[in-house]
Amino acid sequence: MARGQDSKGGGGLGDLRSTGGEAARLVIDYVKQETLDPIKGLGRYLLFGVAGSVALAIGLVILAIALLRLLQGETGGTFAGNWSWAPYLICTVVVVAVAAAAVLAVARGRGRASSGKGSR
Repeated sequence: MARGQDSKGGGGLGDLRSTGGEAARLVIDYVKQETLDPIKGLGRYLLFGVAGSVALAIGLVILAIALLRLLQGETGGTFAGNWSWAPYLICTVVVVAVAAAAVLAVARGRGRASSGKGSR
């Protein structure tokens, strides 16, 4: 029997093409698995992150307006006349403090995540 031929009398070229086709499919499936699947997961992660951020921003604005209305309406004449600007300043300080707390929490979380990777 000659080399490259199987016992059925056919050429080994068909087997080689079949094996090559399987290898190509395997490589394509691997590339899809390692590139497209993580990108899809990242897209979902970003979608939920953006949706959560928008919800929190809307909530913060509503709470700031509620605080402003509370200070203007329920404090009597405390912020009347020359002190009419004080409720706006108080609300601004509160909103900046909440934003700073959020930034510090994110920064602290990133510090833990990067230090946790190196300790393994």
